[in-house]
Amino acid sequence: MTSLIAIGAGIAVLSGIGAGVGIGIATSKATEAIARQPEAEGKISKALLLGCALAEATAIYGFVVAILIILFLG
Repeated sequence: MTSLIAIGAGIAVLSGIGAGVGIGIATSKATEAIARQPEAEGKISKALLLGCALAEATAIYGFVVAILIILFLG
């Protein structure tokens, strides 16, 4: 039973991989956009920060779910 709980918690934490890849892609595209149009840096940076915050929130939710699985089912 405890091994199944550990597997479930591990799967929940995997959401961090998606967040990391998403933030990496968004950052590279924002850097390209700033290089092409430097005068729009402020608008691009605001959109990038908002997107990164939302992507990071999904990783945090996955981490919280994993902790809850371990604490309440373990």
